[in-house]
Amino acid sequence: MNITFKNEIKLQDNIADKEIVDLILKSRHIKDLEQFLNPQSPLKISLIDFDPKYKLYLIKVIKLLKEIKRKNQMIVVYTDYDADGITGGAILWETLHLLGFKVMPYVPHRKLEGYGFSRIGIDNVKREFDPALIISVDHGITKVEEIKYAEKLGIKIIITDHHLKGEKIPKAEAIFHIPALSGSGVAYFFAKEIFINFSNVQTRHASSLQNNFKTDYLSLTSIGTIADLVPLVGPSRSLVKHGLETFNKIKRFGIKHIIKQAGIADKKITPYEVGFMIAPRINAIGRLEHAIDALRLLCTNDEKKAYTLAHKIGNVNVERQELVEKSVAEARLKIGSDPPGGSDPKQLVKIIILISDHWHEGIIGLIASKIAEEFYRPTLVLTKTDIGYKGSARSIPSFHITDFLRSLKKNLIDVGGHKQAAGFTLEKDQLNNFETAARELSSKLIKNKDLERKIEADLKIPISKINLDLVKSLEALEPFGMGNPRPLFYSEGTLTGAQLLGKTQKHLKLFIKDSLTPNSLVPNPSLEFLAFNQADKFKELSRGQKLKVVYNLDINEWNNKKTIQGKIITFLC
Repeated sequence: MNITFKNEIKLQDNIADKEIVDLILKSRHIKDLEQFLNPQSPLKISLIDFDPKYKLYLIKVIKLLKEIKRKNQMIVVYTDYDADGITGGAILWETLHLLGFKVMPYVPHRKLEGYGFSRIGIDNVKREFDPALIISVDHGITKVEEIKYAEKLGIKIIITDHHLKGEKIPKAEAIFHIPALSGSGVAYFFAKEIFINFSNVQTRHASSLQNNFKTDYLSLTSIGTIADLVPLVGPSRSLVKHGLETFNKIKRFGIKHIIKQAGIADKKITPYEVGFMIAPRINAIGRLEHAIDALRLLCTNDEKKAYTLAHKIGNVNVERQELVEKSVAEARLKIGSDPPGGSDPKQLVKIIILISDHWHEGIIGLIASKIAEEFYRPTLVLTKTDIGYKGSARSIPSFHITDFLRSLKKNLIDVGGHKQAAGFTLEKDQLNNFETAARELSSKLIKNKDLERKIEADLKIPISKINLDLVKSLEALEPFGMGNPRPLFYSEGTLTGAQLLGKTQKHLKLFIKDSLTPNSLVPNPSLEFLAFNQADKFKELSRGQKLKVVYNLDINEWNNKKTIQGKIITFLC
């Protein structure tokens, strides 16, 4: 473990709490501190702010929508099956529906149709709805041939997406591609422009829609943005910060019953509750069954139906958790050693490739994520399908996994994704060639030093400098998430006490203070730290031992008393 830090405060430094917060922000290259701490309302942000060319696109789109409405033609909102796509699809479909358009949502089946546009999916849409227009949500930017096929069938296409572009750009009626946002974020701003342009249309839902863009749709967008691990800076920070504040105002039965079913009805909704309790439930149904039920849950006006769907999705989420746990255990057995390849640097495996003939394709991304995190290697997980293999990839910070896979495109049918995550497919007879090529290329591109787990703290600080006011000041940086993680501190100190915690004694509580000289006049109280799932280190500890600790700061409230608590990320004896 290599521990580094961006800035250091020394014992003799006289520095105010606000200066510490500013120091953290500046080290994260936040230029406009005021805008970051107080992001503007998404209601004041338009699509045109992202790219001036969208003004011309919107003129074309509004003209097309007016023609479709006049002719009473069908529109299909074709959305992805993950939480980002489902929330964005719910926003766009409902906006068009409440504006009086003839519109239906379409969510492809993960196993039968795969991600995004496909010929089979387009054929299904044509047969079932015969639309004049398809609008994508959270996909489409790489689907050149599929969009060409749709237009041959007489279907116009509008793309809203945020994923990495391919070598070629599809030819569509309009493309709104904004990598700084989530798919739901692009859908929110696109739907808002449609509402503004059709707000003069006589509809009894005008006031409901106006309120939705202030509340419900912001909540939905915050879920999609957090779930898709979009960096919480710029307009995405605005969406999430304002979106989280609307959860206590939301009247949407689906969201209310997801929250109740998750057991967090009385809690403040933060990125943690969204990322670990709300979004996984929305994702689960699309992983194991069909995601259309998640969209129905988010859009239904029937409370009884919302209750039933929320509990169904909660049960499927439990099934998903059990399936992932079992499959990850199998994956560990396939890997065997830690680190893979043994301790000889020359034998180190640079990339983990796991192949199964039975893993559920809806969870291979979760398997890849857990293995990549545990072994600190780019990880490719493939499972057998009817036509070949479907793969999901997760990576380490220094390695762009989608660019890597695209360089192997001669062995693949399709690939798409981000820097840290990707999905891909290949034919059966390409499996051996792909695995060989991936291992050879990764051995050239990935250096041994890239595989050393690194952790960079925002600040090295003496424990005695930490106080309640500082921890409260850090709350101004919320919401925390990708691109704006919870501030990370690094301290070197002396252990004054330790004990095991939890029903199964899996956790540690440590008390640590600065290592000062005996005659130092500096107040030196011990700070309480919690180390979750690190009880195995208890036998290595002894009072008076010197420790290096990396941690977040939190406030623990008990019996109306507030105390500081460090949440340990890692510590070294």
